[in-house]
Amino acid sequence: MIDLTAFLALVLDAAVGWPQPLYRRIGHPVGIFARIIAALERRWNVPSRSDGQRRMAGAVTVLILLGMAGGAGWVLQSLLVAIAGPWAWPLIAVLAWPGLAQRSLYDHVRLVADALERQDLPAARATVGMIVGRDTAALDDAGVARAAIESLAESFCDGVVAPLFWLLVLGLPGIWAYKAINTADSMIGHREERWRAYGWAAARTDDAMNLIPARLSGLLICLCGGGGWRILWRDASRHASPNAGWPEAAMAGALGLRLAGPIAYDGILSDKLWIGEGDRPARTEDIWRGLGIYARACLCLWFMAAGIAGGAAWAL
Repeated sequence: MIDLTAFLALVLDAAVGWPQPLYRRIGHPVGIFARIIAALERRWNVPSRSDGQRRMAGAVTVLILLGMAGGAGWVLQSLLVAIAGPWAWPLIAVLAWPGLAQRSLYDHVRLVADALERQDLPAARATVGMIVGRDTAALDDAGVARAAIESLAESFCDGVVAPLFWLLVLGLPGIWAYKAINTADSMIGHREERWRAYGWAAARTDDAMNLIPARLSGLLICLCGGGGWRILWRDASRHASPNAGWPEAAMAGALGLRLAGPIAYDGILSDKLWIGEGDRPARTEDIWRGLGIYARACLCLWFMAAGIAGGAAWAL
């Protein structure tokens, strides 16, 4: 049942994404997690507490998120199965669909390429600034293109492969527990002084939940990009994250580019290592090539989900 659910959720997300009229009316489900995280952080992550107390508070935050997201998913899935029986799977797919981001990620990155093609650098900077955390005001065309490609690669794991993986493994509780933790990591899982202790548990939990999906993402990018294996094996460990380097190194190798490198956050330069090789700057054409690889990799996930569903049906 979950296999069919995963396939239908992928189809729904690719077809319509999360429609803007729906977003304007009710927002997105991850917004619920964001409000909970922000409220707990304001209450518990206070400078007067020791690092140990703040780390413990952060761990409790993670447990609350896992309990709420996973518990709500389990209750809803159980109710649908009890009511609809063997026909519950399409209803579960509808509830899982917002946890995927195939369409929205493609659309966001495409807008960056469109702006660069129009030679509208301010618009390109503003658009890429919506999907990356680095400073974008001083980026040139190559810097914007590189940022878009890096975000595309990393978000392929966070927005598509990882939620699909947890949907297949644990059903509705799995995908929404993952989305809750991933949201927490993006909000509080940072190394700056304010977040280091309180966000430690969120960052480590997100690392654990992305361990397999990140490596699968890298393999799919190389497979669908027709190469990049040498850079994947050589450079995946150069990223500060134990997981993000896998899809990023795969994309760098497939496109023949250098990604990452020194990046500014809030006016402070972070001297990151380069991933990949090559002397030429990233271009708009590379964004389109990256989007093509991404689309083929998503299609591979469709076939994988359909194959798993077919295998399960055959076994029954």
